[in-house]
Amino acid sequence: DAPGPLTVETVASCDWVLDRSGLINLSHEKAKAVGLTDGEEPIQVYFHVLRHPERGTFIVDTGIERALRDEPSRSAIRGPVASFMKLEKMKALMPLGDWVANEKKRDGVFLTHLHIDHVSGMPDVPKGTPIYSGPGEASDRGALNFAVQPSTDRLLDGQEAISEWQFQPDPDGRFAGVIDVFGDGSVWALHLPGHTVGSTAYVARTAQGPVLLTGDISHTAWGWRNGVEPGSFTADHAANAVALEKLRALAAEHPAMSVRLGHQRLE
Repeated sequence: DAPGPLTVETVASCDWVLDRSGLINLSHEKAKAVGLTDGEEPIQVYFHVLRHPERGTFIVDTGIERALRDEPSRSAIRGPVASFMKLEKMKALMPLGDWVANEKKRDGVFLTHLHIDHVSGMPDVPKGTPIYSGPGEASDRGALNFAVQPSTDRLLDGQEAISEWQFQPDPDGRFAGVIDVFGDGSVWALHLPGHTVGSTAYVARTAQGPVLLTGDISHTAWGWRNGVEPGSFTADHAANAVALEKLRALAAEHPAMSVRLGHQRLE
């Protein structure tokens, strides 16, 4: 809770809609109790900008690539995958390429996970930029990733090899692993497998208080507030539910913490 040196900016890269059954576990008793049903859920795709006074400027996740707005037929996500992802319902707001064009420094990319909507801005990342993700994330070939692997390969084409966080055991036993990213206590990466094998949340300390970036451990505001994990878009429901409760407990212990979810705003 002590004020930290970072600033954190959350940028909405696009407006979008996806099936609620993917974003929220509609079989959960809480979802059933309020009568939640499948349908289109409004969401956004984000990237977050972390500025450290000494280490530089880093982004967490990547928003969407500029080609999705300007030249969809030439974007990395195309063909049947584009139709399945309902890209025709995506409204570009700030593709990563627009941000990069006005930003002098880009010192690294921290990924919460490698699902396609979190790396869809990767073609706009300047070549040679270091990229980091959780352990096993880049090599995972689960069913959810397999169908979109050609698009993911195109998104990552020409980029640096992804470095995995070398997580250390959590002294409190709360998380699967932790790492002090810069060694000064300003940014912490937390390993919380479940949504994907390498799912990683980040806590950044700012002058206004700590900021928690959950990634898709929680997609939606309703899911976060009610402690209900994502639906069909998650790999391991039980583990994801545990990870979500751990993050909710962390936020409850620190009332000043600003929580930034995977695809909707709480604030």
